[in-house]
Amino acid sequence: MDKNHVLGFLKKNTMIIVLIIVLAFFAWRTGGAILLPMNVSNLISQNAYVFILATGMLLCILTGGNIDLSVGSVVCFVGAVGARLMVDGGYPVWAAILIMIIIGTAIGAFQGFWIAFVRIPPFIVTLAGMLAFRGLSNVVLNGLTVSIKDKTSFVNLFGGGADCYIHDIFGNGALNLTCLVGGIVAAAVFIFVEMSGRIKRTKKNYEVENFAGFLAKVIAITLVILVFAYKLAQHKGIPSVLIWVLAVVIIYGYITSNTTVGRHFYAVGGNEKATKLSGINTNKVYFLAYTNMGFLAALAGMVTIARLTSAQPTYGQNYEMDAIGSCFIGGASAYGGIGTVPGVIVGAVLMGVINLGMSLMGVDANMQKVVKGVVLLAAVIFDVVSKRGGKLIAKN
Repeated sequence: MDKNHVLGFLKKNTMIIVLIIVLAFFAWRTGGAILLPMNVSNLISQNAYVFILATGMLLCILTGGNIDLSVGSVVCFVGAVGARLMVDGGYPVWAAILIMIIIGTAIGAFQGFWIAFVRIPPFIVTLAGMLAFRGLSNVVLNGLTVSIKDKTSFVNLFGGGADCYIHDIFGNGALNLTCLVGGIVAAAVFIFVEMSGRIKRTKKNYEVENFAGFLAKVIAITLVILVFAYKLAQHKGIPSVLIWVLAVVIIYGYITSNTTVGRHFYAVGGNEKATKLSGINTNKVYFLAYTNMGFLAALAGMVTIARLTSAQPTYGQNYEMDAIGSCFIGGASAYGGIGTVPGVIVGAVLMGVINLGMSLMGVDANMQKVVKGVVLLAAVIFDVVSKRGGKLIAKN
């Protein structure tokens, strides 16, 4: 492998390398505590909302670096309505879930209408939404906490109860065999998808990365999947919330990389005028991005109140920052048109590792915000500078 291939490999996998370094650092500083099975499981449960919201935020960012500032407030509002329906309204769980999904999607469509068809800047529309739905959350809850601990079916379904793990169909031994088998299957599927994709690109004479680098990446990710599955198997197995996260990641990963609709998002972010001249309705692309963001915010709201077994007016604060940060750290461009779902997940995991690692080290909460802010700024600087060919200062 020559120097150019090495540099290309390092540039393409920068965030994965950074994640490994950060994880190794916290493993050293915490005496390995961050790698304990319980903490690995907690990393998923505590950051499930980030994975979900960041996936939706990516579609907004792809359209031209646009963001949605309202998602944290929408998460809180949808959760508040759902809790009230189940606890005070006596609604069955399935009906409350359906209503929460409808409300979240409707909010996204409402904001998407003003952004896409009236062309009000997304920053203004979603800033208004952030303030409005935070206030409505307080109105719905009357400033109080509504407990949903007795709604065990809802709590366990979305990963918040003591029984929120997939049952081990092979027994109840020291290791959860269902989790291990699931990890092996996931690793096998990953290898198959990567190899078949490379073969198809090669047959079509598309550019492919150096085989040595490709093989190293596949082996490394496969090992991560297997180790991850083993760690979960040592605890309680597969958290039910992980199923929701995987469903979102797989579905949206497929949409963005293998469908015409997915390519439209990249096209709009790359050059909106050219995209419009080619016959694509760019207004619908914007509308779809923000409507989808509302839908995923509703799902994140259900995950949040299930994990915390209650609804409070303060839930969802700074969720939008976590989602936006994960996208940019994961390689999404601040100018739009560039970014992938796997990259966003890497960014979200990195944010989660930083949060968990600093918490285990007893770092002050304010310093944690400082560190996350610096990491986000560094990621955006890297994106901007790399597009200028390594030049930090732009020419006039």
